[in-house]
Amino acid sequence: MPTDSITLAGLKITSWVGVPPAERAHPQSLEVTVEMVPARGLSGLGDLIENTIDYAVIAQQVQEVAVAQKRRLIETLAEEIADVLLAAHPLRQVTVEVRKFILPHCHHTAVRIRKGRAD
Repeated sequence: MPTDSITLAGLKITSWVGVPPAERAHPQSLEVTVEMVPARGLSGLGDLIENTIDYAVIAQQVQEVAVAQKRRLIETLAEEIADVLLAAHPLRQVTVEVRKFILPHCHHTAVRIRKGRAD
């Protein structure tokens, strides 16, 4: 089983998320980190982008999921991102962390979800 990974760290996105209506009234700045384990690993790619995961495409898909609808929970957003990436790419596993910067006297809150597929 390959253990190679590709990581996008601290991807800056905007999304409507929050439990109180005032929080959902305007989009918030969030950070997303995505760690992906490609199904085939990273060796023998022949230096060709089509043989790996295009992280520019991943970044675009994450932002598209984020702005698709308003949500109450960052947990929901993290799960939706993981589901979209697993469905769209040859990944064995994906870990998504979403950071929110809303609480006073706290750098951030975060959730992390890990999802994968069987062989």
